[in-house]
Amino acid sequence: MQMADCDWVEQAAAWPELARWLSDDAAERLGQDWDFLARPAQLAPAGDWRIWLMMAGRGFGKTRAGAEWVRAIAERDPEARIALVGATLGEARSVMVEGASGLLAVAPWWARPAYAPALRTLTWPNGAQARLFGAAEPESLRGPQFSHGWADEIGKWPGGQAAWDNMMMAMRLGHDPRVVATTTPRPVPLVRALVARAKDMGGADVVLTRGRTADNAAHLAAGFVDDVTRLYGGTRLGRQELDGELIEEAEGALWTRAALEACRVRHVPGALARVVVAVDPPATAGGDACGIVVVALGGDGRGYVIADASVAGCSPEGWARAVAQAAQSHGADRVVAEANNGGDMVASVLRAAQETLPLRLVHASRGKAARAEPVAALYEAGRVAHRGAFPELEGQMCGLLAGGGYVGPGRSPDRADALVWGLSELMLGTKGEARVRGL
Repeated sequence: MQMADCDWVEQAAAWPELARWLSDDAAERLGQDWDFLARPAQLAPAGDWRIWLMMAGRGFGKTRAGAEWVRAIAERDPEARIALVGATLGEARSVMVEGASGLLAVAPWWARPAYAPALRTLTWPNGAQARLFGAAEPESLRGPQFSHGWADEIGKWPGGQAAWDNMMMAMRLGHDPRVVATTTPRPVPLVRALVARAKDMGGADVVLTRGRTADNAAHLAAGFVDDVTRLYGGTRLGRQELDGELIEEAEGALWTRAALEACRVRHVPGALARVVVAVDPPATAGGDACGIVVVALGGDGRGYVIADASVAGCSPEGWARAVAQAAQSHGADRVVAEANNGGDMVASVLRAAQETLPLRLVHASRGKAARAEPVAALYEAGRVAHRGAFPELEGQMCGLLAGGGYVGPGRSPDRADALVWGLSELMLGTKGEARVRGL
């Protein structure tokens, strides 16, 4: 049974003290024992899987996990014949074999493989062998046959599916051919197909391990995780490269993640002319989230999304207080709330939270996607920017489809709907008296 992550942290912290009580030989042996050193997510899963897909953020320890898996196979099975496939042959050499976490680095002196770069092979003392390939040359995988394979960074393989197919067709030796694929997530067809197989078959064929950069913070440079989180946290790049999230674009979406990245700013220039808090109330108490989004009109005439104050699982009184707090915190001159569900009740609970709330109720006569299309056009014209990153809101925006439909996270695009109401009031409706304020 694998230990929990918290147990691993305690074990890692205790290792220096433990080593003091062991003989030099015992300490050396234990210091090379991957089952002892690894975090649970870095160990091969149990079961009769054929493919283990480790899809995680940079610095998670994917390369070390792949190298240690190969090492264990080679040391245990003299008949093992292992394919080592990198994006290119050069990367297979520099990362998978010669790298800081590669096969030569993790090998103990008593079981170190002989490396022949010219022949692209490694041979272990017991006779097990591994051979290097580059996915940029998928035809090179025709002919050879193997019992195991390690495929690294499949998300950026130039040969893509062709290289993968040739590698899998070569897995025809031994009694239980298996492949480990280690990669940072990218929404390329090969990665998407493997993730889908892991979900559809429940791990019977493909087992998926996910992980974040922060999971391996103990083995990364001091301050690195904090620094990159501050710079990239919540952005598309950060969610993919740090959080290990596979971010896909929905066909026909009104917004794309690339477009949202292009409209991101750190600061709003100058002063704000208006601030609006938009609300998409949940239909039932404790049901869907209450979308609460704060938007502002800048002195440059652009609209800015400045906060996502949405709350989930709250009573009407609870989300009403969140609305009032957002309005007060940002100095809103208008609160816009959809009143299709509950009408008078929406007004009552908001007034109860703050009697002087500058409230305007709006009624939806069209579907969510139809209402969102004019707002999406504002983005296309470069008239809206996001101050910072709003992962949950942006995920919903990218799930709204032109012509109707929603394929984003959750049952309802409550945050995105609130954004649409806010920007419609701010930039597509009647303009109120401008009051200048700083941000």
